Amino acid sequence: MKVLSAVAWPYTNGPRHIGHVAGFGVPSDVFSRYMRMAGHDVLMVSGTDEHGTPILVLADQEGLGVQEVVDKYNRVIVEDLTDLGLSYDLFTRTTTRNHYAVTQELFLGNLRNGYLIEQTTRTAVSPTTGRTLPDRYIEGTCPICGYKDARGDQCDNCGNQLDPTDLIDPRSKINGETPKFVDSKHFFLDLPALAEALQSWLDEVDSAGTWRPGVINFAKGIAQDMHPRAMTRDIDWGIPVPVDGWDDKRLYVWFDAVVGYLSAAIEWARRIGDPERWREWWNNPELKSYYFQGKDNITFHAQIWPAELLGYMGKGARGGEPGVYGDLQLPTEVVASGFLNLGAGQFSTSRGNVIYVKDVLERYGPDAIRYFICAAGPEQQDAPFTWEDFVQRNNSELVAGWGNLVNRTAAMIAKNFGEIPTPGALEPIDEALLAQVRAGFDTVGDLLAGQRQKAAIAEVMRLVREANKYVSDTEPFKLKGDDQRERLATVLHTLAQSVVDLNTMMAPFLPHSSNQVAAVFGVDDFMPMPRVDEVTDLDDEARSYPIITGDYSATPKWQSRDVILGTPIAKPTPIFAKLDPSVVEEENARLAGTCA
Repeated sequence: MKVLSAVAWPYTNGPRHIGHVAGFGVPSDVFSRYMRMAGHDVLMVSGTDEHGTPILVLADQEGLGVQEVVDKYNRVIVEDLTDLGLSYDLFTRTTTRNHYAVTQELFLGNLRNGYLIEQTTRTAVSPTTGRTLPDRYIEGTCPICGYKDARGDQCDNCGNQLDPTDLIDPRSKINGETPKFVDSKHFFLDLPALAEALQSWLDEVDSAGTWRPGVINFAKGIAQDMHPRAMTRDIDWGIPVPVDGWDDKRLYVWFDAVVGYLSAAIEWARRIGDPERWREWWNNPELKSYYFQGKDNITFHAQIWPAELLGYMGKGARGGEPGVYGDLQLPTEVVASGFLNLGAGQFSTSRGNVIYVKDVLERYGPDAIRYFICAAGPEQQDAPFTWEDFVQRNNSELVAGWGNLVNRTAAMIAKNFGEIPTPGALEPIDEALLAQVRAGFDTVGDLLAGQRQKAAIAEVMRLVREANKYVSDTEPFKLKGDDQRERLATVLHTLAQSVVDLNTMMAPFLPHSSNQVAAVFGVDDFMPMPRVDEVTDLDDEARSYPIITGDYSATPKWQSRDVILGTPIAKPTPIFAKLDPSVVEEENARLAGTCA
């Protein structure tokens, strides 16, 4: 089966914090790794989102050119996501000439079919700079629910879409000034003309029953009130509007960023030397496509992007014909997570309430934070992150549970045999543990396929506890003497088999440590990892940039693998590091700004 993992595009306005990767990063990687292990042909794509007025504001603040600032943070984000182990087939960026061309083709296809219409609208402008203010940089009181911090594109309190002119007492988020509204002509995506087709698609995915309830309900709610949405802006940074007389405007980031899922697939195919290979996913009616993001992006993926695709294919009320890309597949599932909050409040870079991915990776490694996100993250609702919980889960679950099982199994084998021993006859207690662990492949696999990662890792950890209980029940450390050596060999062989199988189940969640565990039991390069390549823009040899890619063809299968008798086992070193309780105080002090 062809599977598209379409991962939200992080914005290049600074380093990513752990709240970001809890929504789009770790969940998409766990799913993609599992689907590869289950035998599916996965294409995982994304990149950095680099257009829009916020980038201009940031460039001014940092005293850099616009291209310089996106180059800077593109590289930071690429390094962070690679170190986190996110297994992209291609992680690119929206400032490539390939992305420009694909986006302009989608725009022209919608225009030819009549789904982009010209309208005059009131545009918000900064009185002091004359620069257009993006919708999300305007705040005010929501006219529907009265929420005082609604944005110019959406109210986060009631979920309704808004325009800046809808807000009561609008103000600029940049400097607090009251924006000036001027008339400006723009292209609008005619959502009402696509409403019936969008509703039909939503009814189809709703009947499948696979979407998270909060996501499908939100998507159906915004579908009840669709009106044309502006897809161009008065700005000089972005993709040019491919229409004569529109040189002073650019395509809105709303239109351009979501096209990245298609443009990245096309770039990937071109880079592997098979330019039409992307069609095996996008033109394939059997494709299963999963879009990963935080809940604040549901509108773009459950309305704007499907509407662009339908308009391009001519499947709205006005009819039309597909462009050169042919019939393109709509999302199978929009996998939106809640927010990972910092304690009782939200992560906020501007207020200093932030924990950057890079800092966590440097101090605690990738799998500790991956485990926390998988076990306690915001899968279907908002979830808090505290350093207390992070340390507790690391020490009591990763170290005392899984790490302890791996280390004592390997240590006992190394001490008593030096290699994986040949077992004698299995007793019922041995058979029971092996049967439970092997059954986990079906149980955990079904949960992962259904986007229930918290339940999946909880089941793996339950099996870890069963294996640790088996050690307590069989007491291999008391099996001494020649008359008990066969029984000792049987118990330790049973444990080795259980650990190897549990490690396979852990691999999508904890790929880095799964490689360490596999190496203890004689297998090198178990779980393929991503890499950073420096490449030249396919259509502009003067430009180069880093991409994340990788060869995942050697991904292990999602099944039990018999341990190999006689495999040498050396005394192990701990896989996970126990954290001192002082970490909590130190990290909280950093957050408070009292610790360097």
